[in-house]
Amino acid sequence: MSIRPADELHPQLHTLPNGVRLLLVGGPWRTACFSVFVQSGSAHERTVENGISHVVEHMAFKGTSTRNAQRINRDAEMLGAEVNAHTDKDHTAFQMRGRVEHAQAMLAMLAEIVCDAQFPADELERERGVLLQEVAEDDDDPVSTTFKLFDRACFGLHPLAAPVIGSAARIRGFTDDQLREFVRRQYSGRNLVVAGALPRAALGAARARALLKVCEAGFGALPSGEPHRVLEPAYAGGLRLKRVPGSSQAHLVLGWALPALADAQATARATLAAAVLGEGMSSPLLDELRERRGLVYHAAASADVLLVGGQFVVEASCGTAELPEVMAVVRTLLARHAERIDSSELTRARNLLAVRRLHDEERPLRLLERAALELFAHGQMRSRQALEAADAAVDARAVRELYAQALQQPLAVALGGSLPKAARSMVVAAGLAAG
Repeated sequence: MSIRPADELHPQLHTLPNGVRLLLVGGPWRTACFSVFVQSGSAHERTVENGISHVVEHMAFKGTSTRNAQRINRDAEMLGAEVNAHTDKDHTAFQMRGRVEHAQAMLAMLAEIVCDAQFPADELERERGVLLQEVAEDDDDPVSTTFKLFDRACFGLHPLAAPVIGSAARIRGFTDDQLREFVRRQYSGRNLVVAGALPRAALGAARARALLKVCEAGFGALPSGEPHRVLEPAYAGGLRLKRVPGSSQAHLVLGWALPALADAQATARATLAAAVLGEGMSSPLLDELRERRGLVYHAAASADVLLVGGQFVVEASCGTAELPEVMAVVRTLLARHAERIDSSELTRARNLLAVRRLHDEERPLRLLERAALELFAHGQMRSRQALEAADAAVDARAVRELYAQALQQPLAVALGGSLPKAARSMVVAAGLAAG
């Protein structure tokens, strides 16, 4: 067992013999939260099993060797606990939040759901309908459609470009045996972090020992395995577009590939660059597109950095008639930031990121996710102060170079929703894609 003290959040990190890590964080909260993070998402799937991680996430709650789906729901709610889960490209997470006195019970229940899911065939048939409805809703959403196009424009046929939710055809074909085989292959000790956030006063030595005992009982039998690796995606670039019937807006998403989360310096640079361009109402993106020209209601820039890769994202939604001007403005702003960035812009961005991190520390489930991903990527949970120091080390020249390098390659551009017939030529005219 190893314990690493850190900053005012008082994290404790315990590592089981099979590689499972238990991270306990004490903070200014009134509830206890637990999340189990598995380093397995859609990017780890084979082509023929795209979407299976998401199906496993749903089906984990449909029965264990001792509880059926109704009993799982009832037992959690008898504790007053909130239960949730999500699947991403680089991980799957299972969560419970409730009263501090139920901390051990919640952790034991999560262990049962993750490690003892039985995937009953009859439950799979019922849940298939729910999953197909979710896919249909996602396909009908023009914003979601545009982001899926953007993923393809960035990464082509690499698994990182495949949709987390999968497809209706795949979902119809999955069997209970396939789900079990996938979990046997993917769910292992060195790919699993159990994270808990409790009120600081409630996380004494006795409770930490009790939670470690529950963790050992629930997760200690998992095979160690090897940390999952995904081949680095080759950036593609280019234009993808799709008209979505019934949509009244055009949706633009563009950007380029970024290094994975393990590259801490590149992550800090991209995060700061995104905040400079498109975070906050006074950012150049919002100020120019919304405040000065009234072209959009929503526009933003972000650095979406994962364990398996990343993307710099600029997005905007506008009327069809406004699309050419919106694209031209975005291209001008990218070029401008490759040439010059004022020191006050960096100060504004650093302060926005600092407040965002403070806000994240007020949301324990969000904090636990950031901590778990950093454990997977760096082997430790970096403090907020360390992240702010990384921001401070990024200067204007580094941010300018990021934009300059991006503009020297084909951008990845996606358009969805209500599009004019000449949409493709408009993208070329705006200088966002080659003719």
